[in-house]
Amino acid sequence: MEKKSNKYYLTLSLKEYANGETQPAKELGIEFTNHDEIFSIIEKMKAKNLFDNESEATQFALGLKLFGEIKLKHRKNPLFDEINDVFPTFMKKLKSL
Repeated sequence: MEKKSNKYYLTLSLKEYANGETQPAKELGIEFTNHDEIFSIIEKMKAKNLFDNESEATQFALGLKLFGEIKLKHRKNPLFDEINDVFPTFMKKLKSL
């Protein structure tokens, strides 16, 4: 039986380049699944006040959940060998804060 996952759609828009230009505009949209409800995790990260502002907490939570889900799905990929050893410790530390 396949484990149920939440389905998401994420849109990323480039609003301004480092040099101040706004063209050419770029946008990317992706569908993905995640076993966690990411919006609640974002709220938990904001509440922990680990970063300078809520935007950084959102970036961290979103990046971690996107990365973590791929790492979990591909845990036997040699690319993740070193991370597989320390990731559970990192997540336990994060959850304990």
